[in-house]
Amino acid sequence: MRRNGPTPTYRRILFLALALASGSALADGTGDTMSPALDRFSIWLGGYYADTSTTLGAGLNSVNVHGNLNLQHNLGFPSHQVVPRVRFDFLLGSSQGFSFDYYQIDQSRTKTAGTAFSFDGNNYDASASVTGRVNFDFGSASYKWWFGHESDVFGVGLGAAYYRVHAGVSGQATLSSGVVGQASTYASAYTTEDAWAPELQLGWRHAFTNNLRMYLNASGVKKNGNDLGGHIYDGALGVEWFPWQNIGVGAEYDYTRIKLNQRHEYYSDDLAMNLNGPSLFLRLRF
Repeated sequence: MRRNGPTPTYRRILFLALALASGSALADGTGDTMSPALDRFSIWLGGYYADTSTTLGAGLNSVNVHGNLNLQHNLGFPSHQVVPRVRFDFLLGSSQGFSFDYYQIDQSRTKTAGTAFSFDGNNYDASASVTGRVNFDFGSASYKWWFGHESDVFGVGLGAAYYRVHAGVSGQATLSSGVVGQASTYASAYTTEDAWAPELQLGWRHAFTNNLRMYLNASGVKKNGNDLGGHIYDGALGVEWFPWQNIGVGAEYDYTRIKLNQRHEYYSDDLAMNLNGPSLFLRLRF
């Protein structure tokens, strides 16, 4: 399937964030005192040690033929993976500002299938050499409102998210036909898609002191459509500690669920990805 849409870049997502602001920052009360739970400018650089389960699905629309392939179970993909992640936030005033988040998941592996399985109408034997790959990019930009100026603040963010996924499997397969019977041949099935979707973010931050804080983040992306749809949900609970004024560390536990599906003229495909595990960040604030 041919890929559609733009390639995600930081510049495009930042431009969208600026458009979302649309002058709202000018209305922010700059005379208010900023909460100790917030920073004027904040950077997060780190990794997400994710326990990952990825399932690909494909099938024909005209007949009841559908196959599922779990990369960890069928192809022996490692269940744990370090996923790079970067965020930054900055305020315009004391309680409104922008938030940006980006991460990428890239998995690939070639091995001899341990068990026979079917996928996209093809039968892969237990002795078949099979290659699977998933590349998933996610970036989001939102405008956030923070409520409260004491040690506790609650946030609501509205924005947009961009995701791009390329997933597929290829290898030696046995094809069944009423004319030629069974024939062994090289076969492949893959999907490539990208889309923009609206995103809602919720957050809570608490400052024990100026150097020790905890937070709770939740976000949801929903894409509706006859041909392309799905959702991405994410939640995180974390703490951050600043032994120095501008440099610190952050640790959190993340829970991510990704479900995407796409319908084509003759076939449909889908991707289900579950991730959960700890993240560790270098924290910079100004």
